Amino acid sequence: MREVLLQLEELLSLSTSEIGVVSVQDDVIRVGVRPLTAEARCPGCGSLSGRVHGSYLRFPADLPVAGRRVVLRLRVRRFTCEDASCERRTFVEQVTGLTRRHSQRTERMRSALAEAGLALAGRAGARLADVFGARVSRNTLLRLVNALPEPQPQVPRVVGLDEYAMRKGRIYGTVLVDVETRRPVDLLPDREAGTVAAWLAEHPSIEVVCRDRAPFFAEGASMGAPTAVQVADRFHLWRNLGEAAERCVSGHRACLRATFAESAPEKTPAPEQAESGSPWPTGHRFADRTRAKHATVHALLAGGHSRRSIQRQFGTTYRTVQRLSDATRPEELSRGRGSGRTAGPSSTTSSRT
Repeated sequence: MREVLLQLEELLSLSTSEIGVVSVQDDVIRVGVRPLTAEARCPGCGSLSGRVHGSYLRFPADLPVAGRRVVLRLRVRRFTCEDASCERRTFVEQVTGLTRRHSQRTERMRSALAEAGLALAGRAGARLADVFGARVSRNTLLRLVNALPEPQPQVPRVVGLDEYAMRKGRIYGTVLVDVETRRPVDLLPDREAGTVAAWLAEHPSIEVVCRDRAPFFAEGASMGAPTAVQVADRFHLWRNLGEAAERCVSGHRACLRATFAESAPEKTPAPEQAESGSPWPTGHRFADRTRAKHATVHALLAGGHSRRSIQRQFGTTYRTVQRLSDATRPEELSRGRGSGRTAGPSSTTSSRT
């Protein structure tokens, strides 16, 4: 029995003097617990009170031990607050490390369920909790996760700036990420230089600002953290390099076709291609579709239609109609993302590479 009491002391964070009755049956361990402290502190005013108003039993659920269900029979006392200015007339004592107000579970069971909810969320976490003997619903797990205190983020030393779309094409904000821990730190409501500068000024410990090449991020970082080192992140460097290479290759497409024709004269382009002078192949569904859209948009513009009316007729975005109308030739729409590329042969090729 002494070994059982020591194990219960370690599991329930209790002293042996608080454990009254222990009975072990086939698959149930029944434990009677009675706090022996003479006084308790009022949660309202914080004053100590030794006047016992009454007592009652609580049965908080606990995790199983060695495959056996644990049933706690906890007798707690209700004290009378002796401070006349306190709004509480009576209060119930809480066993530190075991219970809390209005809780139906012990602290160790509550923490285990919260960890399962954090790792697996609702449904999967409830299935895992059922495996280790704590059957709860998914909503209970989510409530336990929501009740956890907000973690205090560490002050970042290297911060990354990038934009995110709350409504694509209309409303954008700024996301700040701790580059060393790879965790988001904060979200800003817009991407203005003043907002970014104000946030950086509130965090003087930032040493490195990792950003893209947007001018508002550069201006905000210079104003808010003038001593910090500004670096371009790897993703945008590779992206800008790829777009520059794609624009360069697209601008010299005719030269590449001429070289290919010299090395392989038997595969010369069709006469209709040579006559049109277009670098796009005929019979390609993306190229033909872009040519058709370009011709239709310019025909409607010549007929006196506005871009907004064309947008409504096409059922597409205004920016797509703007790109088609600004391009004098359909081939100009394939010069890379930076110049407003629509679906064409170059876009499919670049997406596969």
